[in-house]
Amino acid sequence: MSGHQRELSVTSSKQMQQNANTAREVAGILLAQGAVSINAAQPFVYASGATGPIYCDLRLLMAHPKLRERITELLVERIRESCRVEALDVVAGVATAGIPWAAWVADKLNKPLAYVRDAPKGHGKGQQVEGGVAPGLAAIVIEDLTNQGGSALVAAAALREVGARADYCFSILTYEFPQAGEAFRTAGVKLSSLCGLSALLEEATASGRIDSEAEQAVRAWWRKGSVVAKRE
Repeated sequence: MSGHQRELSVTSSKQMQQNANTAREVAGILLAQGAVSINAAQPFVYASGATGPIYCDLRLLMAHPKLRERITELLVERIRESCRVEALDVVAGVATAGIPWAAWVADKLNKPLAYVRDAPKGHGKGQQVEGGVAPGLAAIVIEDLTNQGGSALVAAAALREVGARADYCFSILTYEFPQAGEAFRTAGVKLSSLCGLSALLEEATASGRIDSEAEQAVRAWWRKGSVVAKRE
């Protein structure tokens, strides 16, 4: 191995450790504030009508200035590590939960803010992208939770439709569904999340917030979700 290769290997190792530390910290924050609930005995009903043992409401973090500032700092650090901030023109939040995080990130980076609806308005100019995003601008997409990736990818597509570049998406938490990763790769969008479901479960178990039975219930739900999506 050459000196350059060893240097790259050390850098990669340090980055992986830093990302792991970030994931544990974020998992701890989410669990402590009740932003993530796990209940295998009484599954939650999702908007789709499906049920599952885990429910996330990251909007609860908005009520805690110090914690939301810390999450914002970690998002900014990840953005700086992942792309050239000096070449970034606009920070776009996914409506609605991604908007406050995009606003706080845009403020930290001193960048313009935009947001993207799930569909064009049915009145006025019928816009889906708000904030004066012009053709040729480089945008990043901010989401709070990445499930299957649909909302974030719709936002990226809408930004591209108005002529902007949208090659990166950043979120606080991801369920790590493999089909979501594939969807982002197919769309040519690089996804980076501060915390994944695996790290969240490890922290929840280690801190005694859930027992092994609850952890296995969530993992079984995750496996089932992955298989079902692959069959559809």
